[in-house]
Amino acid sequence: MNRETTFAAAATVVAVVSLVAAAVVPGALADPTDDGPLRPGPVQVEEVPIAPGAATGETATLAVEARLEHRGNPTDNVTVLFRAIDSESNLVETSHTADVGTLTGDRETPVRANLTVAREGGYEIETIVFRDGERVDRATRRVSGLEALTPAYADSNVGFAESTALQPVSVSVGSADGDRVSLDLSAALTNGGDAPTSDLEATFVVRQAESNVVADRVTVPVGEIRAGRTSTVDASVTVPGEYNYYVDAILWRDDVHVDSARSVANLDPTERISANVTEREVEFEVEDFESGGAETTAATEDGGAYRGTQSDTPGFGVVVAVVALLAAALLARRRSE
Repeated sequence: MNRETTFAAAATVVAVVSLVAAAVVPGALADPTDDGPLRPGPVQVEEVPIAPGAATGETATLAVEARLEHRGNPTDNVTVLFRAIDSESNLVETSHTADVGTLTGDRETPVRANLTVAREGGYEIETIVFRDGERVDRATRRVSGLEALTPAYADSNVGFAESTALQPVSVSVGSADGDRVSLDLSAALTNGGDAPTSDLEATFVVRQAESNVVADRVTVPVGEIRAGRTSTVDASVTVPGEYNYYVDAILWRDDVHVDSARSVANLDPTERISANVTEREVEFEVEDFESGGAETTAATEDGGAYRGTQSDTPGFGVVVAVVALLAAALLARRRSE
């Protein structure tokens, strides 16, 4: 058999096999350029950055961004579910579903959502990616300490100065009149912002150390404080002498507490206190802090009642009572003799 005959026979066999394959397997000889269904490209969560958003007295908003990585053929009907789950109860606090649509090309796509939760405790932020309703990837992150976020109404760049050479609240004796002492108070405030501020007030509360009774208080406006500067606000109060006091300074903006600081005034020559020690109970006479004389009632020897007013001199009533007791004891001794 010559070469031409061999080639002819081989060509015939190939033609027969192709016809049989075409009959048994439809589309086996289809044009490779014909369009057909494409397998969707893979989608996965690359990272989930979380940033704090607006905060109120009760809630905090978390700005969550899921970055989706896509490769290969287009992927249709992609959605992302964001959930905030309470770390202690494992209950879903809130959720949000974002419709992404179709992802194409080899690239990352950011998907954003805002989750508003209670401003306390911690949460697990769960991100779930779906394709045609089927879960294809999942990522989780934990957040905590939301109570540290400052609400906008309480946010201020002004606060009491903190320095070893500069006390936030200083106290000095202005004058003394009998049993009353005038105290000059001064608070140092620093503006750490970029703009001047002048919408603040400062309240000074003077409390007797052993009883926490407020001896006096005063509220004064705070003048304009330039950016990056420290300024002082001054006030004066009058309290009974020979007692020790805590001096609390509270900074306000539109009736909102912004900052606070404490100092002490040691007017008792036999005992001293400091601003950061544990308070202890000692004898205290409340009448020294009343605004005027109060009527009292005491029993007499014949069972009647004696009415009078308390003395304006601190501690004088105690001395009289002690002298009376000593006199009664001496009288009883003489009668027994």
